[in-house]
Amino acid sequence: MIKIAVTGAAGRMGRRIITLINESDNLQVAAAIEMTGHPQIGEDAGYVAACGNLGVAITDSLEQAMRQADVLIDFTFPEVTLANIEVCAKLGKRLIIGSTGFTPAQRARLNSFADKVPVVFAPNMSVGVNVCFKILKEMAATLGAGFDIEIVELHHNKKKDSPSGTAVRMGEIVAEATGRDYNQVANFHREGMCGERNPNEIGMQTVRGGDIVGEHTVYFVGMGERIELTHRAMSRDMFARGALRAAAWIHNREPGIYDMQQVLGLE
Repeated sequence: MIKIAVTGAAGRMGRRIITLINESDNLQVAAAIEMTGHPQIGEDAGYVAACGNLGVAITDSLEQAMRQADVLIDFTFPEVTLANIEVCAKLGKRLIIGSTGFTPAQRARLNSFADKVPVVFAPNMSVGVNVCFKILKEMAATLGAGFDIEIVELHHNKKKDSPSGTAVRMGEIVAEATGRDYNQVANFHREGMCGERNPNEIGMQTVRGGDIVGEHTVYFVGMGERIELTHRAMSRDMFARGALRAAAWIHNREPGIYDMQQVLGLE
């Protein structure tokens, strides 16, 4: 059995991860962590997740929790994740990161632990989204400069980062495949007399509302034809299941930063 610790254990994603671990044959909930002062610290993680008592009390001490676990699954925020990876590196524990919204400096800080601990770091843990990543690379390279590229993403009204990490990765993939620098060609805003569309730009549009779990569409728009690649998330379980698959995969890996393309054998 692979022993898993879960951050944000009382949150929506944390509760689903705990429930799905509990339903797994080869994974076990070993620890559950929440922020200091959270009202559910001390409660049983299984009770909070509504999957039955597990005998695992929610704690605010990551270091104490990780002494009971093999792998940490972290869907929090960049600042929290960077603090968590330091603890994991100190204890030699593996880490699955589903947090998004990292700045280039934060990514560099994350990568600095590559020689200390094995980490799966992906903007989206969904199997379906990662298949889309692979398809996007081939589509963009084949279609070439004759198609304008626009990316539209929709999420719930509680999401803090924009555009989503998944949309950014999609933009990076199509930019790389067409010989562009994403940071130079991404266009996040159009208003007023902004002029004709630059043929090299990649439009990045964001919609926020209600309880949308996540939807991403990449438009390849040519003269007289349009291709759309869309992924719609129906529930958070797809992210949780991908994270559990990564946790099982990374168990015997050497230190390094891996992504879901490697976990799924798509590279």
